[in-house]
Amino acid sequence: MLSALMSVRRIIEAFETWREAGEPLVLVTVYDTVGSTYSKAGHRILIAGNGDFQGLVSGGCLEGDLAERARGVLEGGTPTAVTYDMRDDADDLWGLGVGCNGLIRVFMQPLDPAGGYEPFASIARQSVGADRAVVATVVASQREQIAAGATLIFEPRGQNQAFGLERLGGDDALRAALLQGCRRVLDTGRAALAAGEAGADVLYAPLDPVPRVLVLGAGLDAIPVVGMAADLGWFVTVADHRPAYIGRGGFERAEAALTVDPRALARHVDLERFDAVVVMSHHLVTDQTYLSQLTGIRARYLGVLGPPARRARLLQALGEKGEALRPRLRGPVGLDIGADSPESIALSIVAELHAHFSAASRER
Repeated sequence: MLSALMSVRRIIEAFETWREAGEPLVLVTVYDTVGSTYSKAGHRILIAGNGDFQGLVSGGCLEGDLAERARGVLEGGTPTAVTYDMRDDADDLWGLGVGCNGLIRVFMQPLDPAGGYEPFASIARQSVGADRAVVATVVASQREQIAAGATLIFEPRGQNQAFGLERLGGDDALRAALLQGCRRVLDTGRAALAAGEAGADVLYAPLDPVPRVLVLGAGLDAIPVVGMAADLGWFVTVADHRPAYIGRGGFERAEAALTVDPRALARHVDLERFDAVVVMSHHLVTDQTYLSQLTGIRARYLGVLGPPARRARLLQALGEKGEALRPRLRGPVGLDIGADSPESIALSIVAELHAHFSAASRER
């Protein structure tokens, strides 16, 4: 699911542009794979009525064919499933030259402007929220009262959203199966195709929010950190106590660039919004002040720039708060790649964040 996680913001941005223009769209969802494939079950892309697309199902080899098929989906107004089998010599039969030696099945749903572009509009809103959800999509149905394309968005702490399930009763077996399947995938964190689920084939796919990263420190090495994170589609906020650092520029791609009083960080920034926090002000007292306010936040990743001795000194100075932080605080932050420049340091930091988000996505 990581590839979907990293490209979803780009897809949402394209969706907003196309929605403003009233462009009819097709949602393409990978629902099954066998062997070596570029993307896995649960990955989504969008195709516009003019053939433009955002996201990749393959390395760019299948998208042209999918764009052609999307026109037929929009003309007919009904979902369709497509199978690409590139195993053995089948790749040559398709004439696509993919060379992945795998099978990939995709489900194509028309998104009607008159229908509010559902269910993708709700998927997009959930993706920029704070909590994981699960999307259950009926890709085939043997039941008269339910059609392929019916979708349930399961939110464990919110209100579930259903599309195309209106004809099911409250105690219907399929509705109960959908809820049970969503809870199961919420626990495993892995997409699953359930064939014959109460008379339907259903894809259950986890919906992970776009990662949000807080960078505390706006030095020269923070500029490429923000840029690389933005390239991956993450939401990044950068904050510093020195107005000149923020004002000199370089953070145009950040969601926000803030001048803050380190002693009142929580008043400037909602710390509970972030999945990762990197402390890198290059000022010992300031880093200590930042860290003193991070002990209880939910972020799954906390890191501080600098050698191990610096981390140890910071934790010791923080006393009880330092002991609370010790199991969570990574330092030195970043993978050991021999970094020796602002750009390579940024690469090491972002690579470690990428690996962390990937592992968290698989484990949750």
